[in-house]
Amino acid sequence: MLIVVLALLLAGFLLVAGCLNNGQATVDIGSRLSQIQLPPGFAIEVYADDVPNARQMALGANGTVYVGTRTEGKVYAIQDTDRDGHADKVYTIAEGLHMPNGVAYRNGSLYLAEVSRILRFDDIDSKLDSPPEPVVVYDAYPGDEWHGWKYIAFGPDSKLYVPVGAPCNICDPAEPYAAMTRMNPDGTGFEIYARGIRNTVGFDWDDNGTLWFTDNGRDWMGNTVPPDELNSAPRKGMHFGYPYVHGTSIMDPEYGKGHNASEYTLPVLELDAHTAALGMKFYRGDMFPAEYKGNIFIAEHGSWNRDTPVGYRITLVSFEDGKAADWTVFAEGWLQGDKAWGRPVDVLVMPDGSMLVSDDAAGAIYRITYEK
Repeated sequence: MLIVVLALLLAGFLLVAGCLNNGQATVDIGSRLSQIQLPPGFAIEVYADDVPNARQMALGANGTVYVGTRTEGKVYAIQDTDRDGHADKVYTIAEGLHMPNGVAYRNGSLYLAEVSRILRFDDIDSKLDSPPEPVVVYDAYPGDEWHGWKYIAFGPDSKLYVPVGAPCNICDPAEPYAAMTRMNPDGTGFEIYARGIRNTVGFDWDDNGTLWFTDNGRDWMGNTVPPDELNSAPRKGMHFGYPYVHGTSIMDPEYGKGHNASEYTLPVLELDAHTAALGMKFYRGDMFPAEYKGNIFIAEHGSWNRDTPVGYRITLVSFEDGKAADWTVFAEGWLQGDKAWGRPVDVLVMPDGSMLVSDDAAGAIYRITYEK
C-alpha cells in the first residue's frame, strides 16, 4: 500500500513539474502577461522578476516588500525606490533556512516562520544590506515537512497567528497539528486558537476583527470533491471539521463514521476542489472601483492531482449584507489548456491601492492596477 501511495505522489509531482517547466526557460515572463485576463480597466505588469520561488509577502516600512520562499530557503526584501511601480532592488535577507514560507512585519521587525520555529530580525528596514542575526522567538513547532511550511500574520489583538498543517493527506493527528495557533510577539502565551484545519496557507481579518482563512481540501476522493474552503473564525475554540467532514456536508470515508457535520463549524463558502486556495486579503485600497472595497481576493496555486487542471488564478469573493455571497474569477491565464506557466501564491494590497501577486513557479511578483 505504501509503495502505491508513494508512486501516486511521485506521478503527481512529475505532472506538476512538467506543466510548470513548459516554456519557462525560453519565454520572457513579461511576454506572458498578455495571456492574463482581467476585468475591464485593470492591468497587470511585472513588479519584480528575479524572486525565485516567491511565496508569502509582507509590507514593511517605506513600501519595502518582504517575501518568503519554500524550496529556495531564502527571504527577500524588495524595494521600488523611484516609486514607478517596478521594483529596482532585491535584497537577500537570509538563506539556508528550512522552508521559510511565512513573513510578517511589526514595529520595525521582520518575523519569519520556518517549519519548526519563528525567527525575528530587528530594525530590519535600516539593515537590508547587512541583516542582523535573527532572534529565536519560538522553536517548539513540529518538524514535519508535509504541510509544515507556514503562513503567518499579526492579528488585531497584536498576537502572531501561526497554523500547523496536518502531517498527512488524511489522518487524525494530535495537537498541535491541524490547528491555528497564536502567541505574543515575544513567543510567550502560546495557545491553540482553532482546530480541525487541514492546511491553511492564507488568512486575514475583516474590519470587525474576525479571522478569515482558506483551507485546502484532502486529496484522492475524486476530481470534483472535496472542495477547498473559505472559513470564518470570530472566536477562539471553534473546530472546522477536519478530518471528519469536508466542505459543508461531505463525511470522510475513513474518519467520518460516527460524526455529523452539524457538530462542527462549516465553511462560509465552498471553493473549487483541488485549486489550492492559498493567500487571501480583504481589499481596503482606494485604487480599485468602490464595489471591490471589503471583498476578498484569493490566490489559487492550482491543482496537481486532478485529471483536468484547475486553479492557477485569482478569485474574488463578494459580500452582500455583510456576508460572503459568492466567488468569481478575477484574473486567469497562468493556465493555458492543461499547461501552467505560473502559480499564484499570495496577494498584497499596497498603500496606493494596487495589488501585488506572488508566483513561486515563475519566480516573479506582479502588480495589478486599475485606471478608469
